[in-house]
Amino acid sequence: MKFNTKVIHAGIEPDPTTGAIMTPIFQTSTYVQASPGNHKGFEYARSQNPTRSALEKNLSALENGYDAICFASGLAAMDAILKLLSPGDEVVATNDLYGGSYRLMTKVFGNYGINFRFVELEDAGSIRDHITDKTKMVWIETPTNPMLNIIDIKAVCEAVKGNDLYVVVDNTFASPYLQNPINLGADIVMHSATKYLGGHSDVVHGAVIVKTEELADKLHFIQNAVGAVPGPQDCFLVLRGIKTLHLRVQRACENARKIADFLLTNEKVENVYYPGFEDNPNHEVAKRQMKDFGGMVSFDLKEDTIDAANAILSKTHYFSLAESLGGVESLIGHPSTMTHASIPREERLKVGLTDSLIRLSVGVEDVEDLISDLKAALG
Repeated sequence: MKFNTKVIHAGIEPDPTTGAIMTPIFQTSTYVQASPGNHKGFEYARSQNPTRSALEKNLSALENGYDAICFASGLAAMDAILKLLSPGDEVVATNDLYGGSYRLMTKVFGNYGINFRFVELEDAGSIRDHITDKTKMVWIETPTNPMLNIIDIKAVCEAVKGNDLYVVVDNTFASPYLQNPINLGADIVMHSATKYLGGHSDVVHGAVIVKTEELADKLHFIQNAVGAVPGPQDCFLVLRGIKTLHLRVQRACENARKIADFLLTNEKVENVYYPGFEDNPNHEVAKRQMKDFGGMVSFDLKEDTIDAANAILSKTHYFSLAESLGGVESLIGHPSTMTHASIPREERLKVGLTDSLIRLSVGVEDVEDLISDLKAALG
């Protein structure tokens, strides 16, 4: 089954009772049993829900995994993955990553004896210098948030092969339409399904897709034991969003390329971060492991101040100033005071996240309207 067919059909069957083509929302907390232990595969809604099960089958197919496990948010999904670790274990993570991921690692799991090392991974082979006998997980974000660096997933997996560790890829920015990390050797893929998978800015949701039955069993156990599960309405909304994933992401990619080209010509812009540029140092890796270059564009200003950024952020019309990304509507954000405010400024600056850096999530509107909007805001 090809990808564009998977988004609509994989794991989805018409309702056997009514023939409904859309997966029903099973809004129930429990299920009647004929006798103790004699049930129809569903006991209690924290443990299983038919709407959630349909979504998990669909996500597993999209990422070519063994199984998928859904959670109430992307951070809840990440929390479950990190619970595979024990005190004394070490994680080597991308040094340019979402502020919420950094916060969860350092402020929560750091208190339980798990150590995190944030390193530059664009040179995949350099990861060997950071692996010790305590390293049990490599955490990759690619494209990274917000600098849009590209990590060579296959090269990292090959570099750490033979070590007793998991390679995890946060695939939120790419979506399964553009990139499939399990095909490249990763053990676990994570999504904030709030973003491109849902695609309509109307749901908060997280998902984990795994390569093996062993990992599936462990994470389903954590899902049930901890209980950070999504409701059936949320699962329904993500299922609905996925049906147009390929159409939305492709249009976002097309729009982002034109917007990145426009920003290069603006005299107020200092740098444009977009892996689709041929002179981008990560371009060849992105071209090799992704189907297209994504709908995200970041740029900073020649006047590198928060005030200069705010002057632009307050003037856009079609680009709405808001957290999040990956919806049909275009969003504009200021990472240093919004999504990445929890990362110390000196750490942000090390990866190039300046005070004036602006992140765009390019939507599916008419690109000429979007360019006119940015042109007016930039002055």
